[in-house]
Amino acid sequence: MLSSSRTMPAPVSATDRRVPVAVSASDPISLEGAVSQLRRHPGIELREESGPGTVALLVEDAPDEAVLTRLRRIVRSEGARAVLVVGSMRENELLDVVECGVAAIVWRREATAERLAHAVLAASRGDGDLPADLLGRLIHQVGTLHRGTTGRAGAPALGLTPREVDVLRLVSEGLDTGEIAGKLSYSERTVKNVMHGLTTRLHLRNRAHAVAFALREGYI
Repeated sequence: MLSSSRTMPAPVSATDRRVPVAVSASDPISLEGAVSQLRRHPGIELREESGPGTVALLVEDAPDEAVLTRLRRIVRSEGARAVLVVGSMRENELLDVVECGVAAIVWRREATAERLAHAVLAASRGDGDLPADLLGRLIHQVGTLHRGTTGRAGAPALGLTPREVDVLRLVSEGLDTGEIAGKLSYSERTVKNVMHGLTTRLHLRNRAHAVAFALREGYI
């Protein structure tokens, strides 16, 4: 499978605080399209390779095993945040993608310049971004898993605090850090600390993974 990335240089001033983004795609036309869309945004700086502190945006037809392997490497080995632009995704592939550590998912048919930039910036902040229909499918899928494991001997107990549950419930509704802080009358730093604490304690990779885990265990 062809995978390529390219850099589009842009002037950088001392005051710029742009998000570094590396784009890869399974074909050169998709690559050019994504790069063309992202280069317009003043808050994004395109890079040749992903790494710590960068956002890696992958454009693929579907999340096959090769794509999942690449996503795991991006998140676990390279230390980047991953955004997946995908044409289709089966029900049984959704949890696999989330558990790889993908921070945001965008349908290829909805991949406008504005939509891509929104997903990239959300991923860079650690907020995550899922299309509404995918979020509904995720809730349904982990709900089914939870019903299948309820009462099973040896099922793990998460021990989430009420504060963590409140934050995760609002994350599952699609709210970002600022909106969650406003709803709960917390500071944004408090919300970030709550998310960091539970993801670290439970060995979860991002907000979407945390929501899936909490849904599966019946907390939200």
